[in-house]
Amino acid sequence: MNIFFVADLSTGSFFLNKEESKHCIKVLRLKKGDQILVINGKGSRYQAVIQNPDSNACNVTILNEERHQITRSYHLTIAIAPTKNMDRFEWFLEKSTEIGIDRIVPIICQHSERKDLKTDRLGKILISAIKQSGQLFLPELTQPIVYKDFIRQSFNGDKFIAHCDAGERRVFKNSLIAGKNVLVLIGPEGDFDSAEIKLALEQGFVPVTFGESRLRTETAGIVACHTFCLVNQ
Repeated sequence: MNIFFVADLSTGSFFLNKEESKHCIKVLRLKKGDQILVINGKGSRYQAVIQNPDSNACNVTILNEERHQITRSYHLTIAIAPTKNMDRFEWFLEKSTEIGIDRIVPIICQHSERKDLKTDRLGKILISAIKQSGQLFLPELTQPIVYKDFIRQSFNGDKFIAHCDAGERRVFKNSLIAGKNVLVLIGPEGDFDSAEIKLALEQGFVPVTFGESRLRTETAGIVACHTFCLVNQ
């Protein structure tokens, strides 16, 4: 059954937004009486029926609702520098959402080549990813924040920084403890500079490596996400 997204549902009858309506009626060619699934990104899944197949504002009525709670008490936050090539950053957002991530924080670093983001577009990518993967919870995507401001914020869990600088680094997968909150810092294409690494260590971040290969920013993000999920299976 086709899945659609509506952030806020308060009544038994509602309208899909213009983009979802167009996809429903123009692309999928659904008609009055056809049933669809609707999710809100907060754990609810609704079975609904199309009442008025308008491609600008498709009206549907809820038939039944399933409410789900997050079953795990731990979460993953990845604070990552946006890549110069937005396609790569969008790929990271899509795949990390499919794998399973709770919070994504774009950080602006000393070597960042991209310092602005169109978060509305990125939010749509996250929505598309949960629809495709059948997940019910939408990851949080924050506004970009300066690196130095972010790492001084409090965090309840284990904190790691992945970098390529010289010095002792732990293997990431061997540093994870199942069931604990995790925050991972991943730098830009030019890596963190030495002052940023030093500041992170002063704030209690543990330096880690994902292996012998030097990974692109977006690849490192996916490896961190996948490793976290495997350890917590």
